[in-house]
Amino acid sequence: MAEGRTIEGTIVDVSPDPPEQISARRRGPWRRLSRLIGDALPKGLYARSLIIIIAPMVLLQSVIAYTFMERHWQLVTRRLSSAVTADIAALIDIYETYPQDKDAETLARIAGDRLNLDLDILKGAKLPPPGPRPFFSILDEALSEEIKKQIKRPYWIDTVGRSNLIEIRVAIPDGVLRVTARRSQAYASNSHIFLVWMIGSSLVLLGVAILFLRNQIKPILRLSAVAESFGKGREIEFKPRGAREVRQAGHAFIEMKRRIERAMEQRTTMLNGVSHDLRTILTRFKLSLALVEQSPDVEDLRRDVDEMSRMLEGYLAFARGDSAETAAATDMRALLEDLRTDIERLGAHVNDVTLEGRPIVTVRPDAFRRCLFNLAANAARYGDTVAIGGRVDGRSFLVSIDDDGPGVPPESREEVFKPFVRLDDSRQDAGGSGLGLAIARDIARTHGGDVSLHDSPLGGLRATVRIPA
Repeated sequence: MAEGRTIEGTIVDVSPDPPEQISARRRGPWRRLSRLIGDALPKGLYARSLIIIIAPMVLLQSVIAYTFMERHWQLVTRRLSSAVTADIAALIDIYETYPQDKDAETLARIAGDRLNLDLDILKGAKLPPPGPRPFFSILDEALSEEIKKQIKRPYWIDTVGRSNLIEIRVAIPDGVLRVTARRSQAYASNSHIFLVWMIGSSLVLLGVAILFLRNQIKPILRLSAVAESFGKGREIEFKPRGAREVRQAGHAFIEMKRRIERAMEQRTTMLNGVSHDLRTILTRFKLSLALVEQSPDVEDLRRDVDEMSRMLEGYLAFARGDSAETAAATDMRALLEDLRTDIERLGAHVNDVTLEGRPIVTVRPDAFRRCLFNLAANAARYGDTVAIGGRVDGRSFLVSIDDDGPGVPPESREEVFKPFVRLDDSRQDAGGSGLGLAIARDIARTHGGDVSLHDSPLGGLRATVRIPA
């Protein structure tokens, strides 16, 4: 029961939100974040597979590089710098403890022979002013810390002046002790070779991965293209290749294609048998009516028989779908000119046929001609003037058929494509079976396209057929 609190005569609901609302609010930001990430990521399988390979490799290399830089490179540099600093501190102690070597010649010889250090005593000199510190130098930082810790005297160092040498100056009571050493004595200078080898090997492995991945993606793209072509009624030779799972999908597609073709063949055979039997009966009706004495009733029966024949042909054409025809490159200009001739025979006036773009399109010629004829015949039945135009729009080929008839209300333009649907003011095919527009859309969709209805510039209806070019 909801809890409430009364404040000056007003009941305020203070009951907690249901757990479902709390959970939904918590999931909201995560859903938005996941949606943003999903929109930013590529959509293709090849690109996503590359990310799956590259992302872990880059992460692994970054972790290795960071660990190497943080632990190995800096540790080795600090130890080398500590050793050089200890040698300099020992030289200072020897110089100050044994003053009999006034010119420090013996000390300089020992430093050069045993420690690989160039030693000079600059009597009466002072330390130079401090120079700018390098932006990123592990050696400068490590060497400075070791000098402060071990020598504890004013100092001056130069780690960038000469690339292969470093100079260290330390203040002593009678001047400055200058030491010049090779950079490799205080700095792990060959560590970058490890990074170069790591990056180089990663690029080589990445190139090999991309090469193999592309070969694995090709069979999938091939299977997708074959499936799309089969849906458009085009026959493409296909042999499964690639990984075991891809080959299994390819064999499953081939088996599915065979079952579909077998079912379509059985349906076509059955329809041919049914049509043969029904045509035989209708032919007997016609012969019987021809032998009977002619009268108005006999004439009505003859018209009914003719109407039954036309309806039977329409039903069989809709059920058969003309799926057995092979797709071929077709000259759309010639096809539209033939359509113009057929429509003019129906008594309609056809404006000039226009065609923009490449006229060669791969379709099933007879089926596509039937699709356009059904739409054009419907336009000729309800209008006096028909206009036919074709054009290439990107990767699609469009055919528009306009008329100046009464048109179809926008809310009913999808209903007229349903089989056997009749609307009071809508239009159907010329035979009156209610299947003309349904057959036209079915043929267009088997080509991978569709048929849509819009308002026509002529004042009637425009039927647009869109198929892949």
